[in-house]
Amino acid sequence: MSEDTAQAKIVTEPAPNELRDPFVRQELKRATVWLGLAGAIALVVLLIQPLLIIFGGLVFASMLDGGVRLLGRVLPIGRAYRLAIVVVLTVLFIAIVFYLTGAGITQQFEQLRATLMTQATKLITWASQKGIMPGKADLNGIMQQALGSFGKLTSYLGIAFGALASLVMVLVIGLFIAMEPRLYEGGLQWMVPSDQRKRFSGTIEEMAKTMRRLLAGRLFGMAIEGVMTGIALAIAGVPMALVLGIITGILAFIPNIGAITSGIIMISVGFSAGMNTGLAAIGIYIFIQGLDGYVIIPMVAKRTVDLPPALTLSMQILAGTLFGIIGLTLADPMTAMIKVALERSSEAEGDAEA
Repeated sequence: MSEDTAQAKIVTEPAPNELRDPFVRQELKRATVWLGLAGAIALVVLLIQPLLIIFGGLVFASMLDGGVRLLGRVLPIGRAYRLAIVVVLTVLFIAIVFYLTGAGITQQFEQLRATLMTQATKLITWASQKGIMPGKADLNGIMQQALGSFGKLTSYLGIAFGALASLVMVLVIGLFIAMEPRLYEGGLQWMVPSDQRKRFSGTIEEMAKTMRRLLAGRLFGMAIEGVMTGIALAIAGVPMALVLGIITGILAFIPNIGAITSGIIMISVGFSAGMNTGLAAIGIYIFIQGLDGYVIIPMVAKRTVDLPPALTLSMQILAGTLFGIIGLTLADPMTAMIKVALERSSEAEGDAEA
C-alpha cells in the first residue's frame, strides 16, 4: 500500500469549483452578468403593466411640477403651498366644467354612442352588399362568437374597475412624487455608483425638464384643438359639437393616432346629419389638422421638444402592440426620455474621447 501511495500522482490543477483560480472567477462573473440580464428582462416582461402605471405617475408628477414651477414665478411661497393650489385649482376647474355641462355631456355621449352604432351598421351593411365583408348571417355569427369568447375572459365591469384603479394609482403616485421630488431623486442616485452620480443627476434633471416642456406643449395643443373643433362644429351645425370637441382635445394627447381617431368619429357624426354636414365636418377636420400641423405644433416645438413624426408614430405602434392602450398613451413621453438618455450618453462618450 505504501508503494501505491508513493507511485500516485497528485493533481495540482484547481478544481472546477475552485474560486481562487482567476479563469474560474472571470467565467463565473460573466455567467452571473448574463443570468442577471436575462432575469431582469423576464422580470420587466412580467411586471410591464405595474411599471407603466409607475411611469404614468411620473408623467402626472411632471404636469404638477410644471404647474408648481410656473406658479412660483408669481407667488414666492413654499413648494407645498403651491402644489396644493395647483391641485385645488385643477379639481375645481374639472368640477365646474362638468357641473356646467354635465347634463349636456351625458346626453350627447349617449347620442354619440347610438349614432356611431347606427353608422357602423350602415357601413357593414353596405360592405356586405358589395361583397367586401361576409353576409349578415355570417357576420352575426362571427360577432356572437367573438363576444362569447370575450365574455369568458373578462367582463366590462372588471375592465372598468381595473382602469379606474390604475388611474387612481397613477394620480396617487404622481402626487407623492410631486410633493418631494428630491427625495426620490436622491434614492435613485444612491443606487448608482459614486463616480457616475453627477452624470446621472444631470441626465435626470434633463429628462425632467424635457418632460415638463413636452407635457406643457401637449396640454396647450389639446386645449387649442379641442376649443377650435367644438366651436367650428357648432357653427357648422354638426350634432354633439361639445362632446366632439372634448373628445378631440383628449385624443390630441396622442399625436397622429389620436387625430385619426377623433377625425373618424367627427366625420361619422357629421354624415349622420346629412351629406352637407358631413362634408363640412371633413373640411373642419382638414383645416384644424392643417393648422395644428403647420402652425401650432411647429410653434410649440420650438419651445418644447422636437420629436420627428415618423419616430413618434413608430414608437406608438410598437408600444401599442406590446403594452396596449397604456403603452400607446405613454409612447410619446417614453420616446422623449429615450431620446434624452441617448443624447446624454453620446455627449459623455464625446467628452471621454476629447
